[in-house]
Amino acid sequence: MNVLMPTSLSEACAFCAKQPDLIPLAGATDLLVHWPIHPAEHDKSYLDLSHVQELRTIGWASGTLTLGALATYWDVLQDGRAKSEFPLLLEAARQVGAIQIQSRGTWAGNIANGSPAADGVPVLMAYDASVTLTSAGGSRSVPLHEYYTGYRKSVRRPDELISAISMPIRKYDFSVFHKVGARRAQAITKIGVAITRESEAPSLGEGVGGRENFHPWRVVANSVSATVKRCTAVEQLLQSNSPVRKPEDFLPALASDVSPIDDIRSTADYRRTVLARLLYHSLRNVAPAVT
Repeated sequence: MNVLMPTSLSEACAFCAKQPDLIPLAGATDLLVHWPIHPAEHDKSYLDLSHVQELRTIGWASGTLTLGALATYWDVLQDGRAKSEFPLLLEAARQVGAIQIQSRGTWAGNIANGSPAADGVPVLMAYDASVTLTSAGGSRSVPLHEYYTGYRKSVRRPDELISAISMPIRKYDFSVFHKVGARRAQAITKIGVAITRESEAPSLGEGVGGRENFHPWRVVANSVSATVKRCTAVEQLLQSNSPVRKPEDFLPALASDVSPIDDIRSTADYRRTVLARLLYHSLRNVAPAVT
């Protein structure tokens, strides 16, 4: 195997420009799982980012929380302000593996790995996160809900690296994260959902249209589609105030939003049914139409 170890972001991007097939590594928690059963992985070239200190940051500035690409789950768990501003980040971080994984695994790596069962991605998406992609030619920002194009596929080019994740600091009057697995801890997600409701519209300088196009709900599900998925039909249902009197009333909207499958961990019917129940019991007497 061949491992390159840059010490700056610019050097890392230069390596990617010259060798687009490099596989970026942050915490390497997923790589260590794949290696024993995928010997072909041993012959690939890797870009070890662990020495790029400028990526190992958590910053609060200009109304935004920015997580550097090497920020770990444990880093967020130790950040006092995150608990008050973005409590779902802590809820998800506590449920990602054991302490060893929380200490090494990164939020950016959870995005880059592209697993539909990712635990960190739903809460990031529910907080309207954006991903900063950096190459030798510059940087661009992509809304996280537009990042994935298919199963383990994304808009990231081979010469780009995830350098940061940004979340606008907003006021929420409701937020919840649920993870259903085979065990209470250290389990891969069968069904998961993150929900937020903003209590105030963005200012005119933030986003498009300000209050005129304000949609307070964000509903994000994992392990029920090829990617972590924002459930826009469910959001529209909540926004419309159409009556929801039982879990099954969510099923028509979910039919538009998700496409669960049968696999070793669960069945499509189970996932669909449990997701509808999670939505109903989370939102009952919170969303005006859910009673």
